[in-house]
Amino acid sequence: MRIIGTMMVRDEIDIVAAMVEHHLAQGVDLLIVTDNASIDGTTEVLEEYARTGRVELHHDPLHLKQQSRVVTAMARRARTEHRADWVLNLDADEFLVPMDRSLTVRAALERTPLSLNAFTAPVTNLVGPPAWSGSGIGRLEWRDLRTDAQLQEIGIFAQPTPNAIHRGESDVVVAQGNHFVSLRSNGQPPADVALEVLHLPWRSWAQLERKVVNAGRSYENNPELRPSPNHHGMRDYRRYREGRLQAAYLARTPTRADLVEGASSGHYRHDDWLTGHLRALAEHALVPHLLHAVVDPENDHPVPDGEHVEGAAVGRAQLAAEEPVPARA
Repeated sequence: MRIIGTMMVRDEIDIVAAMVEHHLAQGVDLLIVTDNASIDGTTEVLEEYARTGRVELHHDPLHLKQQSRVVTAMARRARTEHRADWVLNLDADEFLVPMDRSLTVRAALERTPLSLNAFTAPVTNLVGPPAWSGSGIGRLEWRDLRTDAQLQEIGIFAQPTPNAIHRGESDVVVAQGNHFVSLRSNGQPPADVALEVLHLPWRSWAQLERKVVNAGRSYENNPELRPSPNHHGMRDYRRYREGRLQAAYLARTPTRADLVEGASSGHYRHDDWLTGHLRALAEHALVPHLLHAVVDPENDHPVPDGEHVEGAAVGRAQLAAEEPVPARA
C-alpha cells in the first residue's frame, strides 16, 4: 500500500519538522510539499528533508490564498506519479493519528477498505497557556472541548471542521481548507481503525501574528476569493489592523486556572500524548537536530501568568464589544 501526504506551507519554522517526522514515522511513504515562499527558515528545513528522499519539495511564490489549486495538484500527483492508494492532505500544524495509539497511521489505513473512497477524521485543537514564541510542545497539552457558544465569546466561530482523507485518484479536487474532496464517501472506517487529527493552531503570539498577516494579505491580493465575513482568519486580520489581535490571543488561550476548572467541567481534557511521542521520536528522527529544535523547552517562551491574566481581561472586554458572531443554523 502506498500512502502519500501533501502539505502547502508558509512560515511554519516552529513546528514543520515535527509534522514531517511524525507522518514519516507513522508509515507515510512520501510527503509532497509546496513551500509558499517562506521567509522564516521553513524552506531550508524542507530542503534538508528533501535531500533524504522522503519529501518531494515544490515552490509556489504566489501569495493569493490558492490552497485549493495547489493541494489539488499535489493530490493528483500523489496518484499519477507515486501510485498513492491513500492521500492525506494536511497542514503543518496537524498531526494525523489513530484513535488506538497502539497503531500507526499505516496500520490503520491498511485495515481501511479502499472502497470507502473518502472519509473524514475529526480535528481536535490542543491548547494551553500562551507564549510569545515557541512550538508549544510540552505546553499545549489540553484537548479543547469548549462549546461553539463558549468559543464565540472569545472571537472564534466554532470548533474545527473534520479533515477529508481520500483514495488516490488522478482527477480528485480538494476544496480550500482540506475539509472536502470531490470523491463520494461510502462511509467511515471501522471504529477500531478510526483516525483523528491533533491540531495546534495557536502556538504562540509570534506564530499567530505571522499567520494572520500572511492570510489576510493573501486574501487582499486575490479579490476573486470571497471569504465569509465571519471567517476566523479575516476577523483576526481586522483585529490585527485595529491593534487588538494580541489581546484577543491572550483572551482565547486558557489560563492555568481555566484549565483546572475546565478539566472538572469537561471543557478541557489533559492529553500529553503528542509531547511524549515527539520527544521520544527525536531520539531516532530522520533529521534529529531539526526535531530537537521543535521539542526543546528552552526554545519555548511562555507569557508570564500575571501578564496573561491582565491581557486576557483586556481582550475579553474588546471582544465583548464586537458585533456578535451569528450562531450556526
